[in-house]
This record gives sequence, C-alpha cells and structure tokens, in this order.
Amino acid sequence: MSARPLRVAGAYAFTPKVFPDSRGAFLSPFQEAAFTAAVGHPLFPVAQSNHSVSARDVVRGIHYTLTPPGTAKYVYCARGSALDIVVDVRVGSPTFGAWDAVLLDQADHRAMYFPVGLGHAFVSLEDDTVMSYMLSGGYVA
Repeated sequence: MSARPLRVAGAYAFTPKVFPDSRGAFLSPFQEAAFTAAVGHPLFPVAQSNHSVSARDVVRGIHYTLTPPGTAKYVYCARGSALDIVVDVRVGSPTFGAWDAVLLDQADHRAMYFPVGLGHAFVSLEDDTVMSYMLSGGYVA
C-alpha cells in the first residue's frame, strides 16, 4: 500500500495493491501497518461505520463535527467513483482554509484519512456510487 500526504495537514490518501486474477480481484482498502507508518499512529478505535449509496452528480457534504467531540474518518469508494474533497476548517491550523481532492474509484481503490476537525465532501461521478466510512465516534446531532 502506498500513502501520500494531502495539502491539508494530517490528511492522507492511500492506494492499496490490487491482486487481479481470472475470478476478479482482491485488495485490502485498509492496512494498519501502512497506515501507522504514514500517519505516525494507529487508526482510531472504530466507533461506527457508515455506507452511502448516491446517484450520479450528488454532492454530499461538507460534513464535519464540532471539536470536541470531533470525528476522524477513513473513507473509500466500494463501487462507482467519486471526487472526494477535504477542507481544513480548524481555526488556527497552519493549513486552515486549504483543501485537496482525490478521485476514489474502482480502478485504483484509493482511500482517504481525515483527522478530527476536517471537513469532508464528495461528488458522486456515477449512479449507485457506494462510499464506506470508518469513524472514530458515533453520530452527534
């Protein structure tokens, strides 16, 4: 798995190795060792997982949680494709106001990590695009 930091401090994109064969393909969208090596700490304890299905051209976001409690996210596209966008909404952050975008799709199977305090949105580029999330906290209205 390869990792690269994004323009927003603390946010990363991960690309797993894909193992295709005559049956299809196998991949692991999250790998703890690669995550820890890139980010410098293990993934948060997962408190909730979410799954969304969106039609083409649907915009979801910008979602964020007030800190505290804050919620970190690890997001990937299980089906279809989406342009995923991260925005730094942390007042006082060295990258406050900065944003970055990554194509999440079935070709490269990239995932993104957002620490507490970042905003997250995506635009679905295909019908029935499925986004899956691991979250550090449960929903707080």
